[in-house]
Amino acid sequence: MSAPSKDVWVYVEHMAGAVAPHTYELLGRGRELAQALGERLVAVLLGHEVAGLARTLGAADLVLQVEHARLGSFTPDAHARTVLALAERASPRLVLCGATSAGVDLAALLSALMQIPMVANVRAVQVEDGRLVATSQLCGGKLLCDVEIPERGILAILAGAYPAEAGMATREPPVETAAPPAALEQVGAQVVRLLEPAGGDVDITKVPVLIAVGRGIQRKENLPLAEELAALLGGAVCASRPVIDQGWLPLSRQVGKSGMTVKPGLYLALGISGAPEHLEGMRGAELIVAVNTDPAAPIFTVAHYGVVADMFEIIPALAAQLKAKKAA
Repeated sequence: MSAPSKDVWVYVEHMAGAVAPHTYELLGRGRELAQALGERLVAVLLGHEVAGLARTLGAADLVLQVEHARLGSFTPDAHARTVLALAERASPRLVLCGATSAGVDLAALLSALMQIPMVANVRAVQVEDGRLVATSQLCGGKLLCDVEIPERGILAILAGAYPAEAGMATREPPVETAAPPAALEQVGAQVVRLLEPAGGDVDITKVPVLIAVGRGIQRKENLPLAEELAALLGGAVCASRPVIDQGWLPLSRQVGKSGMTVKPGLYLALGISGAPEHLEGMRGAELIVAVNTDPAAPIFTVAHYGVVADMFEIIPALAAQLKAKKAA
């Protein structure tokens, strides 16, 4: 590989003709890091017929674009080998990916192919006296670890760690088109079709009030308590992954990295500990209220208001107050 540069690269995640919101978060923070390092911010855009998306990446100094049919739908092997080919010519100082299912798959494979370190679940990254330091959260956010990146590194940054607005710009950035690597022809895995959840259920991304339940709900028979509260508040019930995995609610109600990203006016989290995968999907809510018996639960790190109590005591009390107000 060539000698390391100080460029900061952002992998652009997109689907169905739209750039993922967390990509703009990475561009915003990447802009600051590039300035601190005295180098460029480069957006890496891979796909098929994605030229229109490049115009939305104005926060970058340059967009590196590669077009190929094999890049149309994300597969770790195809995208990682393409980024590798680009990096062999440019040797970026830092590659930023989202801590999403696609981003983590890409970052892990890139780390192995490029033989440089990767840091997952990054909630903060900064330059201190010329040192690049990333803060990773472990054990569901109960443990934080500072990691220095001495030369080159790949970071998978949690969604919501930085504001997306900072990465949005109206100007059109310069675009450099690169040829796809020959290795793409040897990639075996391909996306045949995308299966989406069946319609007919409530769209939790459009509901102004969400009552979210986690392991603390204990069993399916307790769900009507949350549903009654949601009805009183004019909202809907959603859940963290453990509830969905039990089959108590459909996949369309799941909030988090492998579910939906929601930004309601009110997000009432009941019995949810707050794993990074869940926080990724809801930390953008305008008002977050959390109820949990564990005062050290990570959900309290993003909540605007927190109640350390048993949800089965809080729900009836809150429902009674709402009913009394409606009856008045």
